[in-house]
Amino acid sequence: MQFFIADTFTDSLARLNAQEQKSVKTKAFDLQMDPANPGMKLHRIERAREPDFWSVRVSRDLRIIIHRKGGAFLLCYAGHHDDAYRWAERRKIEIHPRTGAAQIVEIRQKIREVVETRHVKREMPSGYQEAGAGPGILDHVSEETLLEYGVPGEWIGEVRGADEETLLEIAEHLPQEAAEALLNLAVGIVPEKPAASAAAENPYEHPDAARRFRLVTDIDELKQALEYPWEKWTIFLHPAQRQIVEREFNGPARVSGSAGTGKTIVALHRAVHLAKNNPAARVLLTTFSAPLAHALEQKLRILAGSKPGLMEQIEVLALNEIGLRLYSRHFERPEIVSGLDISRIAAQAVDRCTETSFSLDFVIDEWKKVVDAWGINSWEQYRDVRRLGRRKRLSEKQRRQLWSVFEQMNQELDTRGLCTWNRIFGKLAELVREKGLQPFDFVIVDEAQDISVSQLGFLAVLGAGRPDCLFFAGDIGQRIFQQPFSWKAMGVDIRGRSNILKINYRTSHQIRRCADRLLPAEIQDIDGNREDRRGTVSVFNGPDPDILIADSVEDELAAVAAWLEKIAGFGVEPHEIGLFVRSEGETERATRAVEKAGLQPELLDEKIDIKKGRVSVGTMHLAKGLEFKAVAVMACDDMVIPLQGRIEAVADENELEQVYASERHLLYVACTRARDYLFLSGVDPASEFLEDMQAN
Repeated sequence: MQFFIADTFTDSLARLNAQEQKSVKTKAFDLQMDPANPGMKLHRIERAREPDFWSVRVSRDLRIIIHRKGGAFLLCYAGHHDDAYRWAERRKIEIHPRTGAAQIVEIRQKIREVVETRHVKREMPSGYQEAGAGPGILDHVSEETLLEYGVPGEWIGEVRGADEETLLEIAEHLPQEAAEALLNLAVGIVPEKPAASAAAENPYEHPDAARRFRLVTDIDELKQALEYPWEKWTIFLHPAQRQIVEREFNGPARVSGSAGTGKTIVALHRAVHLAKNNPAARVLLTTFSAPLAHALEQKLRILAGSKPGLMEQIEVLALNEIGLRLYSRHFERPEIVSGLDISRIAAQAVDRCTETSFSLDFVIDEWKKVVDAWGINSWEQYRDVRRLGRRKRLSEKQRRQLWSVFEQMNQELDTRGLCTWNRIFGKLAELVREKGLQPFDFVIVDEAQDISVSQLGFLAVLGAGRPDCLFFAGDIGQRIFQQPFSWKAMGVDIRGRSNILKINYRTSHQIRRCADRLLPAEIQDIDGNREDRRGTVSVFNGPDPDILIADSVEDELAAVAAWLEKIAGFGVEPHEIGLFVRSEGETERATRAVEKAGLQPELLDEKIDIKKGRVSVGTMHLAKGLEFKAVAVMACDDMVIPLQGRIEAVADENELEQVYASERHLLYVACTRARDYLFLSGVDPASEFLEDMQAN
């Protein structure tokens, strides 16, 4: 007998308390060991339309709902007696007649009942129609087409009669592949149709079925599935994700997609997949910051589960930590130059070069973003380098004057034995090139949009010419730490090996739609690779974000405090709330709002320590990689975001465009940390970005 676990089971298990979860898990283990044991106390659910639903007694009130048919045994749901029975009475399991995928289908009710059940106090939308009462948003789509997208037959009437509001409600009651297709069709995008495999031997193994049913082959695998039931990504992958995870690439590859689409999940599964299929291989899973690398390691331990050998194969470290370790091993432990030292060295060099008319700020900026970033060591290199994104165009004569300063700066660093991170990676690249070193067989980079020129150059030398060696996950729309540059010029060409994820798992439809208004529908990198963000859909619904423009700071504080109190009433715990501002200067304003709500703030730093019982408060830059049930982004005032200081430093239109883009990216990152609730506020005159985010 094959033993399966459904995503509905892990979802329901996560809603039980710790003791109840323990009891259910124990019974699940017993079921897998001997499902035919008379002691299991199986009871057929008489009122269920599905004759193969059974109840398993866990305790006096707890029940597990299973589906047993032929050679398949499926864990479907866990809950208290009445709740579990209601779930079974309103579900059935079908093999879809067109796609051949096994589906858990909710018994159709009239959409009015669906909406009123979910939102008892909400009035019906003005555009509401009963199925067949008039033209709906998808009435132009044929029944045959809807079936091809996996819509259950009995729901087609409701789907074709729905308006925009009711379609969102209906989508939550449909199998995921059907919901995704409908939300795309509703905005005029024709999605790819699921693979038809009606003749498949096992409908539970169809690519779409695999996103909700997992075959469990032994007790260790079941233990892993139940250990972290809220981390569904450890068990269930979307077919698009699985295809990328398991694909063989003949060169560098990249997966992209907007925030919340599972790029990090793909990176984690890719690391495990490569390690499993190459037992002797050394795999590096890395990113641009130590806190993000720590978060990756925690997730990897969950995914690796009971297979500790995988953790021995996979190294999880930030790129700078890897660079420091390799450099210390092959040369000597470097002394990293500080920002203050760079300023002093630059000031001395400028004083000695009387020909130079450029300001000290410009010299330092040019040295960091051009000379040091690209590892320039000679006049010829500086003369010919493309200064992408630099606001001031320079003649050859001006470059010659500047080079006299930069040459002295480089010499001073050499004399004092000081290193920059860019120098470290440049020297490591030379070492790999000359000696053919191969510290890793495979490298997976998360948040790749924010790695530096020198880091990418090192990775290119390490494995750009080897199949499957380099895999990048990132989103151009979330670039907040690095200026754009050409990957192709660094030897990393991803053309033909770039994939875009379209399913958002982290943020509700309403939050995603609001945040997406900050960015263009299509983004292009320096090399011409395009990321089309249209067609992205969220897998769950939620309330609309709140956007407030207050008359005063005190009014804003009162509004944020009231919002915090409101969501606390919805059961959101303090540690599940993040509150973000543009810069450190606004953090005091944020902490005052938290305290006004009677809660305790916790100021975030680079270590990203989320403390239970406290609301996390930090700058938008620190939001990267975090997730919260609720997020407030406040102090979005005019001249705060976009930051006035950055705008005033701009000298031409090209750089102004880049500043605005990066400031939009920053706000986008902060907003998309939210899962269920989002609040945005500023004081009049507020940031122009808030107006952009409001619905037309």
